[in-house]
Amino acid sequence: MSLNKIGILYHPKVESTRLKAKELESFIKAQGVSVWVCSAWDTEKACSAMKETDLMLTVGGDGTILRAVQAVIPDMAPITGINQGKLGFMTELDNDEAVKKLPSLIAGKGWDDQRAMLQAELVSGGKAPQMFHALNDVVLARGGIARLIRIDVSIDGQALSTYKADGIIVATATGSTGYALAARGPIMYPQSPDILMVPVAPHLSPLYPLVISEKSEIVLRLNTYVDATLSIDGHINLTLVNGDTVTIRRSPYIARFRRIRPENSFFKSLEDKLKGKQGESGRKS
Repeated sequence: MSLNKIGILYHPKVESTRLKAKELESFIKAQGVSVWVCSAWDTEKACSAMKETDLMLTVGGDGTILRAVQAVIPDMAPITGINQGKLGFMTELDNDEAVKKLPSLIAGKGWDDQRAMLQAELVSGGKAPQMFHALNDVVLARGGIARLIRIDVSIDGQALSTYKADGIIVATATGSTGYALAARGPIMYPQSPDILMVPVAPHLSPLYPLVISEKSEIVLRLNTYVDATLSIDGHINLTLVNGDTVTIRRSPYIARFRRIRPENSFFKSLEDKLKGKQGESGRKS
């Protein structure tokens, strides 16, 4: 089924992404399809334009896609990423092939790659709980002071350990190729619904990463008098204090990526990216 309305989000700090977004906008209009364009950093404006949008195009890198995911909640329109970043693990098209491939996307061709997300509930002091959703990861880490923090971790109501570390990463399979990989976590198959937990620079604490059932609930409690940071997909960042808790479980939302490459291309693409075959602009976010 052909598309009627397409949104385009671009990285506002990189001029080439804005110019590419304008080029795509002109091409899509020439096909008789409604289109809107917005900075990926203006989440409120993007959310207000989402009604009846059939496809979201992003121009940038993986960071731009992470911002797009926040914009498509709760309707979860499919996303196709056009890579002008450094690695582009989540992007689908290279910059120079985007216009060539657009007619196929407009005609409704391709398949939906569905990815599990995380839900994080923050309880801080006497404030009302705050809810967040993440495609990549939820990170509880030290703040501006370069010293370890203590994090009490429980899974499904059972105490696991008190980690003395720079932080804890709780990631999806999608996020397993991001910060979690840099912290020596495993790469998970992208459609896996399971949850990955990886400590960051633990000191006299468990070193190993854990793969946890999608049905489990993980509670992180800050047990230190040094301020820490809660990071949601790297761009929602909040200061935490002693006693704050973050409860993480699988999100009810599922991110959808509209793909036109073969469904079995993940491992070949992964190998290329890990060997350093990167996007031409050298940027990521």
